[in-house]
Amino acid sequence: MNKPYSFSIDQMNGIVENTYANIINECENLKKNTNCPNEQVVALLSVIASNYATTTEKNEN
Repeated sequence: MNKPYSFSIDQMNGIVENTYANIINECENLKKNTNCPNEQVVALLSVIASNYATTTEKNEN
């Protein structure tokens, strides 16, 4: 079982806020430079998120 985690106030006001802003900026740049719809950005973010999701696969042997 995973231990709960939360960012500290300093992290929320620093690196977390900066990371959020950077991701939003890059998504806007992607839309501007490719004219892709929001749905394509969401799809890309989903692929990225899947790299960080915990997976539990059952070994069916």
